[in-house]
Amino acid sequence: MSIFKGMKEDLDNALVKDPAARNRIEVFLAYPGLHALWGYRIANFLWRVKLKLAARIYANWVRTATGIEIHPAAIIGRRFFIDHGMGVVIGETAIIGNNVTIYQGVTLGGRSLQKIKRHPTIQDNVIIGAGAKILGPIVIGAGSKIGAGAIIIEDLKVNSVMVAKTAEEIERK
Repeated sequence: MSIFKGMKEDLDNALVKDPAARNRIEVFLAYPGLHALWGYRIANFLWRVKLKLAARIYANWVRTATGIEIHPAAIIGRRFFIDHGMGVVIGETAIIGNNVTIYQGVTLGGRSLQKIKRHPTIQDNVIIGAGAKILGPIVIGAGSKIGAGAIIIEDLKVNSVMVAKTAEEIERK
């Protein structure tokens, strides 16, 4: 797929996945998740051609500009959408499939300091709610939905639904 066809697909994807999106020009100019994705693609290219320092510097600049940190070595599929985005972190060995949507504050993080696969694999058609933390070299099955604030440290089967326990009022004495 050409660069411009990919950009058009990303713009159209945002229009489909965000009911607040009104038109391509607005999405093009004002969606940091889209800017972070495009920045990741440049950094990932630099990483793959062995310009790793340049990739890390560029990725850091994109993080500063958007509030979204995506390691240049992560693998991201098509039609990936980050809604709102601030505070999103995607680690080095994360793998994200096609048609995945994540919201602000999501972490796809590691649980090891060893140089191994230490970040999650997110299969196709997954939605991850705001503030969710998915940690370790686990697999989130295709079609799964993860609610806001959930902390996931074990594999999820296909079409799973995981939510965090909601807050409860406690009685003060």
